[in-house]
Formats: sequence, C-alpha cells, structure tokens
Amino acid sequence: MIKRTLYFGNPAYLSLKNEQLVIQLPEVEKNDSLSESFKRDAVKTIPIEDVGVIVLDNKRITITQGLLEKLLNFNVAVVSCDSSHLPIGLMLPMVGNHTQTERYRKQIAVSLPLKKQLWQQTIQAKILNQAKLLESLHQCEVGNMRKWATVVRSGDPDNYEARAAVYYWDNLFQSIVGFTREREGSTPNNLLNYGYAILRAIIARSLVASGLLPSIGIHHRNKYNAYCLADDIMEPYRPFVDKLVYETYQESPDTTELTTELKAQLLSIPVLDVKIDGSRSPLMIAAGLTTASLYKCFSGESRRIKYPYFVD
Repeated sequence: MIKRTLYFGNPAYLSLKNEQLVIQLPEVEKNDSLSESFKRDAVKTIPIEDVGVIVLDNKRITITQGLLEKLLNFNVAVVSCDSSHLPIGLMLPMVGNHTQTERYRKQIAVSLPLKKQLWQQTIQAKILNQAKLLESLHQCEVGNMRKWATVVRSGDPDNYEARAAVYYWDNLFQSIVGFTREREGSTPNNLLNYGYAILRAIIARSLVASGLLPSIGIHHRNKYNAYCLADDIMEPYRPFVDKLVYETYQESPDTTELTTELKAQLLSIPVLDVKIDGSRSPLMIAAGLTTASLYKCFSGESRRIKYPYFVD
C-alpha cells in the first residue's frame, strides 16, 4: 500500500486517539462565534497505518508525545522545517526490523571491495537516469553519458559521477542562462533542495524498515552526517525529483518563494511512477525494494542493488 505524505503548514494541534492521527485547528477551537457542531466537523482523523511521511512546517504546531511514539512505531518519517520553510530535521524509529542487530552486524562487516562494487552500480544507475531525462526533455546528445556509465569502475575512481553531473546540469535547465546547481544558488535550486530533502526522508525510512543503519554509508562517510547511507542510495532517485522540479518550473517560472502550491507538487514525490525490477511502481514502494535488495547484498544473498529507471 502507498503510504500518505502529510504536510502541515498552518498552526495545528496533532494528537492520538484510537490509533488515529487527530488534527485540530487552534483558530477554530478558540473561535467562540463558531458552533460546536462546526468545531466537531473541523476535527479530522487519519489512520496512522496509512501515513509514511509527515512534514511539520509551522512554529505553532503542537504534537503530543503519544502521537510521536505511535508514528515511530509505524515507521513514519517525521520531517521538521526551519524558519525558511526548508526541511532541517528528520525523526525515525531506532528499531525498524525484528532482526535489527543481526542486520547491523552484517552491514558493519561488509567488505570494502563490495562497497566499491555497490557504489559502481549506484553511479551507473544515476548516470543512466540522468541521460534518459536529458534525452526525453531536450533530445540532447547523451551518448557520452551512456558511455561513461559503461566504463564506471569499482568505486568510481575516475569520478565519472562528477563528469556526468557537469554535462547534466549544463543541459537540464536550458531556459536559464548560466544555471548552476548550488545549494544556496538561485531558483530552482530551492525546489531541488526541498525535493531532495523529501526524497532523503523516504530513503532513510526504507533503510530503517530494512533493518539498516542510515548513518553507515557505502561511499559517503562524513562524520557529521547521520544519513550517509541514505545519501548514497538516493543518488539514482535524484533524476526523478529533477524531472518533477523541471516540470514545475516550466509551469511556474516564478519559484523564488516556496509557496504552498509548489510544496504540494513536490510532496507528490512518493507516488511518482518509476520502473524497477521489470515492473511499474510508485517511488516509495521502489525505495523499499531497493533497500531490501541492499540488505541482501550485505548478507551475501545477492551482488546487485535493485534501482529504479524511468518508465518508457
């Protein structure tokens, strides 16, 4: 089942009742001019088992400890936003699988050669997805990118990822003169940042569900980064976010401000249509297949990660 992504951008009181997420609006509760029946109808409930990601984007949101406990028990990723309305924090359960300790041991004990091989597969999938997107959007020459994908060696010592990135970003937003991909750069970098943060939460949630530590990566190893593995595994998924951002920008070029409407479009990332293991799938389901296949690599059952590709 596809889990729901919930966004809260207004003041709200979030609590738990009968395994349901209860949503109450303070402005409605405190307004004495409204009837009691109207106030009752304004209270919304959502089954927690239907929720995958929650985004909290208002300083006047109150969430109860009882609800947080239940959300984490159901492996819901809780994303908190800062004053600029960009995701700044992510809360995940400490235990997401019944064989957690055994899986941790296998993940920690994985050999360096296997890590390098897995990174090779990751970069190959990322470059191929980037090439497919450029070709579908602009009919760009992508023979060079496809060639680079075939010659990526174990661990990518020749840094074909960076070569492909330069060509990719030079050609993706062709209507923007001199566009560069920078975290603090001009729009639509802000849309990319927001989309990647949502994607990161989805991947981290799936890693926890597969009994893996999001902080121990196969390539990324920054000691200050608690989500190194999530940052590794999300690489081939980034072009799906890029496509959504490109389409959003084409429809509304004035994206300097992240409006509620823009965020709503980006929050559709979990249900984007992808192809994985020969079948069509929503992105959130595909993420679970990817992380499950990653564990099989760590446990010695497989040597390949299942990554998504664009639907033909």
